[in-house]
Amino acid sequence: MALTGRAALLAALGSLPVGIVAPSWTGMLAVNAPLSLAILCDYALAAPVRTLQFTRNGDTSVRLGEPATVQLTVTNPSRRKLRAHLRDAWPPSSWTSEAEQASSRHRITVPAGERRRLTTFLRPSRRGDRQADRVTVRSFGPLGLVARQGGHRVPWTVRVLPPFTSRKHLPSRLARLRELDGRTSVLTRGEGTEFDSLRAYVPGDDTRSIDWRATARHSAVAVRTWRPERDRHILIVLDTGRTSAGRVGDVPRLDAAMDATLLLTALAARAGDRVNLLAYDRRVRARVQGKAAGGEVLSSVVGALATLEPELVETDARGLSTAALASAPRRSLIVLLTSLDAAPIEEGLLPVLPQLTQRHTVLVAAVADPKVETMAGARGTVESAYEAAAGEQTRAQRRRTADQLRRYGVTVVDAGPEELAPALADAYLALKAAGRL
Repeated sequence: MALTGRAALLAALGSLPVGIVAPSWTGMLAVNAPLSLAILCDYALAAPVRTLQFTRNGDTSVRLGEPATVQLTVTNPSRRKLRAHLRDAWPPSSWTSEAEQASSRHRITVPAGERRRLTTFLRPSRRGDRQADRVTVRSFGPLGLVARQGGHRVPWTVRVLPPFTSRKHLPSRLARLRELDGRTSVLTRGEGTEFDSLRAYVPGDDTRSIDWRATARHSAVAVRTWRPERDRHILIVLDTGRTSAGRVGDVPRLDAAMDATLLLTALAARAGDRVNLLAYDRRVRARVQGKAAGGEVLSSVVGALATLEPELVETDARGLSTAALASAPRRSLIVLLTSLDAAPIEEGLLPVLPQLTQRHTVLVAAVADPKVETMAGARGTVESAYEAAAGEQTRAQRRRTADQLRRYGVTVVDAGPEELAPALADAYLALKAAGRL
């Protein structure tokens, strides 16, 4: 039972004349006895909370930063009218600001035997699963003096997916892919390494494409047409160790790597390649394997990345290499999204890198900090000179680390969080055009 402000106000107003005119226990009893009786009657007439019934429906998934709606249906099976304040509790990260949390509080009136639907608007600020907490109901009597209060567990989960902000780069990369495939309206020869078909020679064709055997069998000159490699295997490996937890700008490195992963997955799936995913630090955190090319693999990767978080442990490079080789039994393009910090690369990755490059094509992508470039260009004061020296030292160290990787035949992509996704997609297209997948 919870007393309201109205009951306290009535008690204060009744006690004031008693204290002035006839301050005594009898006077206080004369005022508070009727008020207590009214409170008990009001409590008895309030609709019970325990018998209320709740059901939910609405969104079960939403992209980070986008709104979601969850409906809560309240059924009043009692014979008394329900006048209540209701709070549909969710974790604080279900909203981006405190002002938006007001949507979880409702005033509701439900006649006996009827039901009402309430809508709670969410705008999550973090990835992962957001689970509904407790529905708290405060049921008031008709006089508004007292309320019954109780809580109910009404489970519901909204999965917050990565935002995929690099989707805007997908049309231009698909146009480049169509150009490689020779399917554009422009008269350009499709690049690639896989034989596609024969057609009649027309002036302007590359004479190196003439198929002399087919020409000898026919009366017309025949040329070969090519297409980019298809049905190749791509393994995207996300390093979820401590270096992925570092923030670059407003987002962790892992989130920028996820965005690049989604763009590469969408592009490779459209190209007809098979994409697998592995997230690893000291054990496998997420895995997507065996999905056919197309939209199914992208939705599976998005779902796997939704709940992925950085782990504050040092990545086991040997275990990562073993897991990658187990996930890629055939020759594949292994895309490793990690950091270019000197110590983890020299002590962890370089000793096991020959195991990967011996059987597979390896591409290492890392998120660079734009602030380092700003520091390296600072001038004018003593402090800025020290910042410039530190920034230039960091850049030189990353260049040395990248050069060490290239000596093993690794393709290196080092770009800021906004440029990493398109740069990785361009590197994939370049490897595909060169027939190195």
